[in-house]
Amino acid sequence: SREQFAHCARALVEQTIRATKRALRDARLSTAEIDGVVLVGGSTRMPVARDAVRAYFGVEPLADIDPDQVVALGAAMQADVLAGNAGGDGWLLLDVCPLSLGIETMGGLVEKIIPRNSTLPTARAQDFTTFKDGQTAMSLHVVQGERESVSDCRSLARFVLRGIPPAVAGAARIRVSFQIDADGLLSVTAREQTTGVEAHVEVKPTYGLADDQITSMLQDAVGSGAQDMQLRSLREAQVDARRLLDATDAALAQDGHLLNEAETAAVRAVMFKLAEVLETEEDVQGLRVASAELSSATGEFAARRMNASIQQALAGRTVESL
Repeated sequence: SREQFAHCARALVEQTIRATKRALRDARLSTAEIDGVVLVGGSTRMPVARDAVRAYFGVEPLADIDPDQVVALGAAMQADVLAGNAGGDGWLLLDVCPLSLGIETMGGLVEKIIPRNSTLPTARAQDFTTFKDGQTAMSLHVVQGERESVSDCRSLARFVLRGIPPAVAGAARIRVSFQIDADGLLSVTAREQTTGVEAHVEVKPTYGLADDQITSMLQDAVGSGAQDMQLRSLREAQVDARRLLDATDAALAQDGHLLNEAETAAVRAVMFKLAEVLETEEDVQGLRVASAELSSATGEFAARRMNASIQQALAGRTVESL
């Protein structure tokens, strides 16, 4: 009977309504802001499906087009727009990026460049820099997903930017640009700002990605939000600590003569303490305290280095020449 059939189909209809609720939530829209609901697919002929739509939206669903043909008709109209025909004026089909896109940064973290639900086509860029002194190349790992750790996201592509001018860590400026066209093709370009050298890769982010996989990735992200933020805080503290240790070590190698043996030993002791915390503990607060101690211990050393640099720059010059 119709009642029995409706009972068998109810679970699937409810699943569809849940998907509709998620779409509205992501779009930050309420049911009152929806002008009309077009029924698509032969299954929408079922009275139980139409009743569910009517009950949720509070409007009569639009069923005046054959639900078996409506998708094909819409695709034909969109093709007309893409072909540039005048008949397509006034039509606009907006697609969105289902999952965030970004690149891997130090510490195995993800820096999201294009957030999920961004309307396509879209383009965004962000500047990055080097981590090591004298670094002349940068490996870029393009990932997809909502988690903070690269290991929990989907790897899309890897490429290398070479020809970065050697300089101190943090001096280089590499602009990473993400661009997604109307067909969903992602183009990633890394360009060094001073020399213009660049590297490029193209990838289809949705290739081989089923709807249930997208749903699973989103559910994982929602359920792991607090854990991911703790992980990000820890990894960022670890990266900052490593950067501070490397910078201090390089400064001692270059200008260690500005300190006496006792002062050098004191700085080395604080460096050793920070390195030990970095290797043996996974406590954000402990890392921050140890890093602050090293910054404090090297404050006088930094001042002496600055004075020495100024004296060297001014050597042999007169006040008038300045």
